[in-house]
Formats: sequence, C-alpha cells, structure tokens
Amino acid sequence: MSELNQIALKILSDGKGILAADESNGTMTKRLKSVNVVSTPENRLLFRETLFSSENMKDCIGGVILYDETINQLSSSGKPIPVLIAESGAIPGIKVDTGAKVLANSPEEKITEGLDGLRERLKKYYELGARFTKWRGVYSISKEHPSKVAIYSNAHSLARYSALVQECNMVPIVEPEVLMDGDHSAEDCLKKTSLVITKCFDELIQHNVDLTGIILKPNMILSGNKSKNKISNEEVSFNTLNCLKKSVPKEVPGIAFLSGGQTEVEATENLNLISKNNDTNFIMTYSYGRALQQSALKFWSDDIKNIRGTQDIFNHRAKMCSLAAKGKWSKELENK
Repeated sequence: MSELNQIALKILSDGKGILAADESNGTMTKRLKSVNVVSTPENRLLFRETLFSSENMKDCIGGVILYDETINQLSSSGKPIPVLIAESGAIPGIKVDTGAKVLANSPEEKITEGLDGLRERLKKYYELGARFTKWRGVYSISKEHPSKVAIYSNAHSLARYSALVQECNMVPIVEPEVLMDGDHSAEDCLKKTSLVITKCFDELIQHNVDLTGIILKPNMILSGNKSKNKISNEEVSFNTLNCLKKSVPKEVPGIAFLSGGQTEVEATENLNLISKNNDTNFIMTYSYGRALQQSALKFWSDDIKNIRGTQDIFNHRAKMCSLAAKGKWSKELENK
C-alpha cells in the first residue's frame, strides 16, 4: 500500500468524510452577508475554528479542505489551523485551483485555471501541513453542453494538476462537477456525467497518475433544479451507482460526493441510500460544504459568541452524514 493510498483511506474510512471549508473570500462574504454577519478575516476564522474544534470532528471528519487565507491563520490558542485540524485526527487539505473562468470560444462554459506556478505553491502548502488538495472543474448541461472542448480541456487540467500534486506527495481530489442548474432530466445528467468522468480517467491514466492515491469528488445523478420531473431518492442511488460502476476504474479507493445544490437532509438521505445499495469496492462518503455548515452558520449568526450552541448543530449534522456514509441514517435519528 502506497503512502498516498494510506492518506486517501485515512480520510475516507470508518464513516468519515470531508468538511469542505475552502470557500473563497468572495463566496464566504456572500454566505456571511446572507446571515447579516460582516465578513472580516477574524469573523471568517471564528466560524471555521468553531467547526474545526467541535467534538464530532474526531469521529466524523477525516479531512478538511482549506482556503489559502485559512491555512495561513493561527487559531485563538495560537496554534496554526492545520495543527488544530491534525490534533482532531483529521488531515488538512487545500484548494489549489484559482477558479473557473469563461472558456474561450464557448462563453457559456467554464475552464478552471491555476496550473501556472502550481508546483511551487504545492511545496509551500506541504510545508504548512497539507496532505491532500482540491481542484474543481465545472460543466453545465444543455442540449449543446458540455461541449467536447469543455470536457477535454477540464479533464486535461485535472490530470495535469493531479500529477503535480502526487509529485509533491499529496493526494489530489479530482472534482468534475456537472452542475445541477437547469431543467435537464436525470437521464441527461447520467449520460453527461458518465462522459465527463470517463474522459477524466482517460487523461489521468495518460498522465501516469496513481489511481490508488486519488479521491474522486463527483456530483450525484439528479434532475436539474428547474426540472419538473424529479426522481426519487432510490432512483438517485441507482443511477449514481450505475454511472460510477461504468466510468470509474476499480483502483480508485473512494468517492466523496459533493452536495451540489441539495439541502442538508437531501444530501444526507441520498448518500445513505447510495451507501446502503453500494455493491462496489469503492468507499462512498461525503465532501460537503453547505450541507455540513449551513444550519450551524444560521445559528452562529444570531450570536457569534455562542460557540457551544454552534458546535452542537455542527456535531449533529456531521453525525448524520457519517451515519449516511455507513448506510445507517434514518429520519428518526435526523429529527431526534
């Protein structure tokens, strides 16, 4: 077992998942503004540190994805944030792409940037304590999209990124997100997500990336958020597993789903059924941002000094996600 495979398994095993706390300052400002909290470096840190020092970090969170600002900050006790996370038993990670920009000659599509200078940035992040990384490619669905150019360009970038990350002894999260935005059917989502993931692995293999030392972070197979034809949770589970069985090589140790526009409970319930019906060797778990944080953020915004109360909300959400990763979640436990 390689060192990279051991890191990936430590992040994903035993019902643990990933806390995605890597919102850019712009995104975090929008989230704080939505709950009437002023976005300052101190407030952004206070909320995140509240989560990182919660009790259920130990049993439910295997890895935390950080943003550049946060990985360089000190906690209230004077410890570097990566040290605080490591002390809970979780592995610190870092978002390394520089965002999705308009794809030239296809203005409705995006290409993720950030390869320039990445090798040097990775060395710095490794020294700060990061042992895994994240890069997100985004794809929109319509009759014409995602285009071949968007599928190929983003797959190529994800593969180049992954090779550089493994060269620096870190585990790359490969995140090809087919967006939920639109009125497309679940059938369309299945077809186009399968194309996207298959092409990603073609490129990863071409770039000699060690597939036993990566984590795949895909979307679940869902109808578009404006579609009139919603599918059941059982269908989400069936279609998602079907997609992954056909498009993901068996060497990949695990899959950590993004929540992608679902509510906290929807993301939990769908993961629970995927885990319960999982007939593959892949570990199935979560890499959630809003679906782990939103309720805690709303509670915290009423009194940002109420650390314990905020942690209680986060602990419950983390526990529900962990149970779902084991296929042991229920509505009764959710509402306790």
